Amino acid sequence: MGGLIQTFFITWVLFCSINISFSRFGAQAASINPNYKEALAKSLLFFQGQRSGRLPPSQQITWRSHSGLSDGRLANVDLSGGYYDAGDNVKFNLPMAFTTTMLSWSTLEYGKRLGPQLPNARAAIRWATDYLLKCATATPGKIYVGVGDPNADHRCWERPEDMDTVRSVYSVSPSNPGSDVAGEMAAALAAASLVFRSSDRQYAGLLLRTARKVLQFALQYRGAYSDRLGSSVCPFYCSYSGYKDELLWGAAWLFRATNEVQYYNIIKSLGADDQPDLFSWDNKYSGAHVLLSRVSTQDNYSVLLPQDNLQYVTSISFLLTTYAKYMKSTKTPYTFNCGSQVVNANSLISLAKRQASHNHLSLQAKNIRFALCTQKCGETYRIITVCVYVQVDYILGVNPIRMSYMVGYGPNFPRRIHHRGSSLPSKTSHPQAIGCSGGFEPFYSSSNPNPNILTGAIVGGPNQNDGFPDDRSDYSHSEPATYINAAIVGPLAYFAGALRS
Repeated sequence: MGGLIQTFFITWVLFCSINISFSRFGAQAASINPNYKEALAKSLLFFQGQRSGRLPPSQQITWRSHSGLSDGRLANVDLSGGYYDAGDNVKFNLPMAFTTTMLSWSTLEYGKRLGPQLPNARAAIRWATDYLLKCATATPGKIYVGVGDPNADHRCWERPEDMDTVRSVYSVSPSNPGSDVAGEMAAALAAASLVFRSSDRQYAGLLLRTARKVLQFALQYRGAYSDRLGSSVCPFYCSYSGYKDELLWGAAWLFRATNEVQYYNIIKSLGADDQPDLFSWDNKYSGAHVLLSRVSTQDNYSVLLPQDNLQYVTSISFLLTTYAKYMKSTKTPYTFNCGSQVVNANSLISLAKRQASHNHLSLQAKNIRFALCTQKCGETYRIITVCVYVQVDYILGVNPIRMSYMVGYGPNFPRRIHHRGSSLPSKTSHPQAIGCSGGFEPFYSSSNPNPNILTGAIVGGPNQNDGFPDDRSDYSHSEPATYINAAIVGPLAYFAGALRS
């Protein structure tokens, strides 16, 4: 296996865009002591606010009500359930399945550190997998990949409980393939099967059997789903990276779930040693490489983060934490090559100290290259951990404007997020239906804070100057998304558990 992993050229390289100037806010930041346990609980609570379908009595975000109960009716199937991806009322399976995979990976790696939040993590995963199972099994030879016309939905500003836009149903099939979305669904189901293996073996078995079939479908009928579905998924969730990364990702998760040589051979046959840059709902190369490095960490790995959005911060934080965990588990020293340079442990630590004490520790993606190379995994582990601490702490308020980018956490957090359900009065306070255009005035255009707090939601984040206007119409910075939160659960669990221990 080591020979296979060595083809991935895994070198830690972070390209970062938002520079945290400690000289500007170091004294103020020192007074902020993030409560990782609280943030962890709230990061999972957020998913209840994104639920579609019939809500259970245990629902804690009580301003939400049942919605999308007839989803799938246009195709004569039941596709109720699942999650709305962000601030709209559409169910896109590509980001939803990635969200599920990340929640499962977090639970697998940090289950003990989740502590009392473990049942909530499992519940968040199962809410998605119950829906994904329906999508994968409702009609033989077809996989459903989304519900709701995104173009019609985005022309409206209404609560999910009031939806009156067409609930179009989208699918892939042998004649209209979607290897990318099917590969991600296979990864989600396989990863979740591991989560439930000890607590519900029957359900875990169903997940794994379905994952096998879905990956076989993705491999046998190859093509990008956005090539077939067009404006129904683009520009919202186009498969920009193609589908080979999802095939690798799905095979890697089935290899972990089964340890069967057939999935090892699929990984090898894909030859997926290219493009290990972004890690997001679209591009899975880096995630697959880290997952496979669990077998052998003595390799090179690269991550490129080219956008200013907190989804990339949370995803790289997860990869850093998890790769560091794998490194800590081995006692065999090894050497990383960073291109043509070899940086020893002392120079790496010196670099890290310069980054922390002088001006810039980076969060996202553009200006500063921070290369991690060393001879001793233990020292690298500590440096990576410090890097992740800084990124997570920034999100939780250790930043120049002392803004927590997690809604409901800390005294200063986004109040006007781009989210339909949060920005409109609840059914309890406003029983009358709010139609498609009825939400724009006076609610969307209002400068008042949202009436409902979407606790735990992490928004898009600050601009390149550390500014945050808290403007509902500025969706690139003020909109939350399930895949942003899913990636931070692991790092928060890691730090919360570290403090407990």
